[in-house]
Amino acid sequence: MTSATPLPLYAIGLGSNRRHARHGDPRRVLLAALAALEADDIEPVDVSPIITSEPLGPSLRRYANAVALVASPLSPRDMLARLQRVEAEFGRRTGQRWSARTLDLDILLWSGGAWSDGALDIPHPAMTERAFVLGPLRAIAPDWRHPLNRHTIRQLAARLIRAKPVDQAAAAH
Repeated sequence: MTSATPLPLYAIGLGSNRRHARHGDPRRVLLAALAALEADDIEPVDVSPIITSEPLGPSLRRYANAVALVASPLSPRDMLARLQRVEAEFGRRTGQRWSARTLDLDILLWSGGAWSDGALDIPHPAMTERAFVLGPLRAIAPDWRHPLNRHTIRQLAARLIRAKPVDQAAAAH
């Protein structure tokens, strides 16, 4: 008798701000990337709406962003290798950080909790500071808890968009 242990879940961040010769604009790149991720060992569970966001760093092009939940028996390192292969298939070049890119895929969360091996850190170290990650993630997994700070994605997103108090001393100068 076999046990029906559920497969581990991954939250995968997707981003694009460059056209692709075959797939077209960044929104279509994300849709094609989602299809490319489907495999015998990666099962799509849910996907957020695609949003647009301002670029980080030197790029001037707006991004299309989304988050996908997938179930997979792959280890975090094997999942990273798979994501990097898909990025390469879409023409990803290594180079300047935050430059324009056809496709960026990041492991944000893993149902196994925290993971760090020198090449990969889960949860993604910058995810709690990025509305373009937390917004789409909140749409599909609002109650998933960050494995380090234990806050839900809903709480993290609310903290990020909440108005920040003005430093009265600094404002007076």
